[in-house]
Amino acid sequence: MTMQPTERFSTRVENYARYRPSYPAAVIELLQATCGLAEDSVVSDIACGTGIFTRLLLETGCRVIGVEPNAAMRSAGEEFLADYPKFTSIKGTAETTTLADHSIDIVTAAQAAHWFNPEKAQREFRRILRPGGWLVLLWNVRSLDATPFAREYEQLLIDYGTDYEFVRHEGKAREVPEFFPGEPSTHGFLWRQEFNYAALQGRLLSSSYSPEPSDSRYEPMLRELRRIFDVHKEHDRVAFDYDTLVHIGQFS
Repeated sequence: MTMQPTERFSTRVENYARYRPSYPAAVIELLQATCGLAEDSVVSDIACGTGIFTRLLLETGCRVIGVEPNAAMRSAGEEFLADYPKFTSIKGTAETTTLADHSIDIVTAAQAAHWFNPEKAQREFRRILRPGGWLVLLWNVRSLDATPFAREYEQLLIDYGTDYEFVRHEGKAREVPEFFPGEPSTHGFLWRQEFNYAALQGRLLSSSYSPEPSDSRYEPMLRELRRIFDVHKEHDRVAFDYDTLVHIGQFS
């Protein structure tokens, strides 16, 4: 039985906050140039999680309302962003944000929209966005075969993941028109994340499809991860290469 999306990361918050990648600075520059992101903007970051992308938005000086359904993730985000007075955290979902009608300039969702119901989410985004407001969906899409390490890591996920092939979002990150009122513009940036072994293990365990310690697959998975790391490390590091995909559309 597949776990509900809003519950999947409850036991993974610490690893998620520490080991998930941020996003290229060029993404923020793109939003400033395309969507008019500025200090007087009001942005709602949907499914903001631990606040990784939210922080980049806040650093521009804008006001950000983070919407997050998972209590543990929301609490971690509130702690992470406690020094930003223009951040507000609320409980809600993409389909039911609880935000006021036409109160938002830009809606963003980073690494999350593959969990949303497209029809209901688009209806909600239209309700909360001001006329001419913008929707921005983005993902760091991990390269599956750029290097021998990437190929072996992908095989590890297939072999040991609880429901990896069902929930993987790489394809979904490229097919998003149903969220937008028209054809969105799509932009891509190269991004990289390097790990020592402890960080690589944390990155793996941050994934909702990695087995929990009580699962019989857990220890064999970590042994295989260690083997892969030892085979492919250079200067005690391995790397994930990403295509950061950003989809942007405007609501009338």
